[in-house]
Amino acid sequence: MSTFFVAGTDTGIGKTHATCALLHAVRARGLNACGMKPVASGSTETREGLRNDDALALQAASSAPMPYEWINPVALREPLSPHLAAAHEGVDIRLAPLRDAFMRLCDMHDVVMVEGVGGWLVPLSRGLLASDIARQWQLPVILVVGMRLGCLSHALLSARAIATDGCRLVGWIGNRIDPDMAAVDENLATLRQLLPAPCLGVLPYGEPPQTAAAQLDLEAILE
Repeated sequence: MSTFFVAGTDTGIGKTHATCALLHAVRARGLNACGMKPVASGSTETREGLRNDDALALQAASSAPMPYEWINPVALREPLSPHLAAAHEGVDIRLAPLRDAFMRLCDMHDVVMVEGVGGWLVPLSRGLLASDIARQWQLPVILVVGMRLGCLSHALLSARAIATDGCRLVGWIGNRIDPDMAAVDENLATLRQLLPAPCLGVLPYGEPPQTAAAQLDLEAILE
């Protein structure tokens, strides 16, 4: 059984895209895999209740359809930082119910990828940060680096924060979110040199996760 926390250098850098690609890559190895997004803001009201597009994408990329409430126990309406969206809706975000859903998924899968929300230190509620999920559940961390101007500092600061919190960075993924980024190869080389974990792959711009998964090498994390 392997579990990972997929963190991002910022919001809007493609954590969900990378997590879906990871799930497809794991499934290609013959393993049962499932994605989870414990907390998601920016959800839409449906007949079945609130649904978040990122969580639905993880559900679809998983080996088998799991109950939505296990994939995304806390769905918030407003596309705001979770602590603000939760406060507006009177929702109290606590780790215990999230872990209950996580353990159900772990019991049924070989690999569970837990996607964070926003960057490493996004607040979930008073005294609770997104990073606390990885820290308290003792999850190895995969960092998604959105390849754009400024990504070097964001990536290195994130890696430093992950280490400071006592978590283990086991790999990183470069995600080409800006097709016009200058000196992208040089930036990737710098990240390979300075980040204290191996690069698991670089996801091309605009390629669906099903095919982008072929760019990932999981040997470093799945032994």
